[in-house]
Amino acid sequence: MSNTTYSMKWDLDSIFPGGSESKEFAAYLDKLQLNVHTLNEKVTAFVVPEQASDSKEFEEILQLLQTVYMEVSESGSFIACLVSQDVSDKKAQLLQSKISQQFAEIQNVTTLLEQKVTRIADDVWNEILQQPFFERVQFVLDEMRTQGKEKLPLEQETLINDLSVDGYHAWEDLYDRIVAKISITIEEDGEEKTLSFGQASNKLSDTNRDVREDVHYKLQKAWKDQEDLTSETLNHLAGFRLQKYKHRGWKETLKEPLQLNRMSQETLDTMWKAIENQKHHFVKYLDRKANLLGVERLAWYDQDAPIASSQSTVSYDEGADFIVKHFNRFGPQMAEFAQKAFNEKWIEAEDRAGKRPGGFCTSFNDSKQTRIFMTYSGTPSNVSTLAHELGHAFHQYVMDDMEYMNQSYAMNVAETASTFAEMIVADASVKEASSKEEKIALLEDKLQRSVAFFMNIHARFLFETRFYEERKEGFVPAERLNQLMEEAQQEAYQNALSEYEPEFWASKLHFHITGVPFYNFPYTFGYLFSLGIYAEALKSGEEFEQNYISLLRDTGRMSVEDLAKKHLNVDLQQSEFWEAAIQLCVKDVEEFIELTN
Repeated sequence: MSNTTYSMKWDLDSIFPGGSESKEFAAYLDKLQLNVHTLNEKVTAFVVPEQASDSKEFEEILQLLQTVYMEVSESGSFIACLVSQDVSDKKAQLLQSKISQQFAEIQNVTTLLEQKVTRIADDVWNEILQQPFFERVQFVLDEMRTQGKEKLPLEQETLINDLSVDGYHAWEDLYDRIVAKISITIEEDGEEKTLSFGQASNKLSDTNRDVREDVHYKLQKAWKDQEDLTSETLNHLAGFRLQKYKHRGWKETLKEPLQLNRMSQETLDTMWKAIENQKHHFVKYLDRKANLLGVERLAWYDQDAPIASSQSTVSYDEGADFIVKHFNRFGPQMAEFAQKAFNEKWIEAEDRAGKRPGGFCTSFNDSKQTRIFMTYSGTPSNVSTLAHELGHAFHQYVMDDMEYMNQSYAMNVAETASTFAEMIVADASVKEASSKEEKIALLEDKLQRSVAFFMNIHARFLFETRFYEERKEGFVPAERLNQLMEEAQQEAYQNALSEYEPEFWASKLHFHITGVPFYNFPYTFGYLFSLGIYAEALKSGEEFEQNYISLLRDTGRMSVEDLAKKHLNVDLQQSEFWEAAIQLCVKDVEEFIELTN
């Protein structure tokens, strides 16, 4: 291990100095606004080419469109970092509203371009796509043209985008404000402490069951007190989406999320079916864990409980060095990148009040950097989260030199790179355990993730699917949301728990995000897809990293089915791939059961 001390606070000044008061950032936003105005003028004046040789103007528009999207992404990432590091930063919140408005304008211009592109004759379109620039972004252009044909007339789509700012997206903004106000008071070492939602959530993995139970019920009450507001945000988000789908003539609620994830309904159905066939193994694990904790059945708040009476802590520096060391076993580029992220202060990990809960990785495409946000408290799970977010960052890093249009990969494959990185570290931790007890604890940490992806995420998917069906008939009150949530959890966990969390729909940010509808199944897809890649990595040896990078570079320019066929030679609409990936997790269960006999 090195003696380096890494900063636990990120450096945002190297991107735009001065935080929300940054003059450089204000100038950057002005430049973005000017580019949006120019793009709007060019797209409005754009005449649909009648022959392929007339495509020069189209190429110029697409190049400017890439620049504009890169700049709005850079701006959005910076504001997201500001709001996350300090939920009381009012100026940053105002900037968030401004960028939402800007994004709506860009969407309107894009919609106009989509509509014009659909009017290009098929034979001319095919000839255009044979030219060098267009050939490089062919998949994305075909996708744009197909989706353009499925949308409403331009004036109506523009109206939807404009109304989204103070309608649709405003509900997510309101939810963020509600979360920022959630806090609970606990007694610790004889003193009263007030914890933010993020800090309180960390206590749900405390070794003391009384602490977990106390925090769980206090959080539940806090969310119960806000359920009138949170049920409003959820109902209005869903209502907006459903109205949009209805007017577009889309009958399937999952059409948009599947389209965004570039995957088919058949693939999704096959994945869930394979998981359901294997769930009994994970019920055995939950039963054994209950036995080890001395309870008849686990409660919801026992899921993240460590089974050891005391949990070893890992300092931030030790965690960083461990990650770099084991990334290096799979490839030097991944390790060098992680080292760069630690050295250059790309990570915000400090455990302090005032931060938003959760973790994320966000890309600064124009600056060719990323930033990672989390709250690090020294648990092995924190090390895994850190590796997970570094996996996201590496994914972006290997695509930095590509056309920006080809860098827009879907959430399901985004979760592949992150989960693969997490897997490397989790597996290494188990193998390097210094005692049987430590090995059991680390193996159990891995199994917690399997349960999260196969059961918790499945419960979210079941809840959201059923909620949307009921929402078509009208507003779904909080009491009914609680009922739907608990029923989904009971089904997904196969009744393995003694009590559930009916308020989970309110406390889980993912249900209230406007950017991606059904922000759940892509996680499970990414987890299992990365297991398939991990199995390949264990067999491949030295040439693996380059093959892996080739796969990551293709994630923004093909469907997931084509990606799997090209790089893994598997058919995702058949159960074999999914069953084989799940078996790797079943082996963890078997080893855990054996070690704890």
